[in-house]
Amino acid sequence: MNIIELKEITKTYKRGEEDLHVLRSISLSVAEGDFVAIIGPSGSGKSTLMNTIGLLDVPTTGSYTLDGVVTENMGDNALAELRNQKIGFIFQQFNLLPRLSAMENVELPMIYAGIPRKERRERANNMLKMLGMGERGHHKPSELSGGQQQRVAIARALAISPSLILADEPTGALDSRTGEEVLELILQLNAQGNTIVLITHDHHIADNAKRVVSLKDGVIIDDYRNNIQMSAQHEVSV
Repeated sequence: MNIIELKEITKTYKRGEEDLHVLRSISLSVAEGDFVAIIGPSGSGKSTLMNTIGLLDVPTTGSYTLDGVVTENMGDNALAELRNQKIGFIFQQFNLLPRLSAMENVELPMIYAGIPRKERRERANNMLKMLGMGERGHHKPSELSGGQQQRVAIARALAISPSLILADEPTGALDSRTGEEVLELILQLNAQGNTIVLITHDHHIADNAKRVVSLKDGVIIDDYRNNIQMSAQHEVSV
């Protein structure tokens, strides 16, 4: 089953009297359980494509089906509800709320989903433990290292058991060693069956994905599979 079905997606912005064509007839399918890296230089359209996949923006033309749900003609509230149900986000800058503890940050998407307090607290605690952050649940983001903050962000992304994990430059704000640790976590999650789409400009990161989609000037110029032997160490109980 395909989690993502993009068909002839375009995105055009008005810049004065000119039309700025950011995405040009993008068609892309992503199967359940796949790990796809979308790579391209600045201005290639990868951020706009990420926003489209993440239901943060709507295409100018074309159709998008997410986990069997056709998103055309959906209003903002319906898109927000679908996004909260289906997509877990991992951002470069973590996007944790500074006044909330790690536990409370992980609970946030479950609050929006209407999950009762006891259940969401238990689930958040389990997610933090799984990611080696069980003893840090009461800490604020400012009391955590960059790698620890990204682990909290990953726990938050997993909290609602999403159909898709969408990662935007998830190692970009980290030093190389911590970045490798976070990449290993993402590989572990994919090995357990999570579908992942990762946006990056880093070819080393992309080389770890099962599939690489290259963008240039709003067009897919390459789409290939990496020959990767997944190691037996990629084992995480989600």
